[in-house]
Amino acid sequence: MDSERIWTAAIVVIGDEILSGRTQDRNVAQIATWLNVQGIRLKEVRIVADDSAAIAEAVNILRARNDYLFTTGGIGPTHDDITVDAIAAALGVAVVVHPKARAVLEAYYADKGGITDARLRMARVPEGARLIENRMSGAPGMHIDNVFIMAGVPHITAQMLDALTGTLEGGAPLVSVTLGAWVAESEVADLLRIAERDHPGCAIGSYPFFREGKVGANFVVRSTSEDDVRACAVDLAKAIEATGLETVADGI
Repeated sequence: MDSERIWTAAIVVIGDEILSGRTQDRNVAQIATWLNVQGIRLKEVRIVADDSAAIAEAVNILRARNDYLFTTGGIGPTHDDITVDAIAAALGVAVVVHPKARAVLEAYYADKGGITDARLRMARVPEGARLIENRMSGAPGMHIDNVFIMAGVPHITAQMLDALTGTLEGGAPLVSVTLGAWVAESEVADLLRIAERDHPGCAIGSYPFFREGKVGANFVVRSTSEDDVRACAVDLAKAIEATGLETVADGI
């Protein structure tokens, strides 16, 4: 593993139900958290409709400029589950029934009415794809080249991520320290800039909020080095406290 290289990933969230607001996406947060543990930075997310051309376009753009691309949604048994077909078209390969996926589904549905044409759709993969195990509902995910095709249902996606843990090449994971203060971020913007300048390799995110009738902000210091993060956080806390404010470790 090359700890100096920054490995990147993107996510394509697929589904009309996400764009309509009827379903709230939860996969981005859990995939992002999982990626960080693997030493991979999530760089961008795109949400697209159940439209073959839109899916293919997003896949080809994002897989080309990131080490890994994850898609969620559209791999179920119904007619509008078109992700496999769209990604196969994007990659220029055929869609085939994976024999192992078929066997898994036949075993899973043996006491649930057996395999049907609709259920068999979940065994279809882009030709050359390998399976990602799904212990929850049988229907597997799949990956081909640097594209990982995952379920849209969050708890099933979690199972697939678990199956992938430790199998992707990555760098050093990010570590972070959070400071909170009852202050408008505009009032300490210069202090944030100076702290980031004085600690190369550290990035500081500022997240304002309004609570209890007061304005405050949490400042998250991130780096691949725990020592660097803590040194930067200590200096930032001292700088903020020198203005007469108090800081709170772990945020407010």
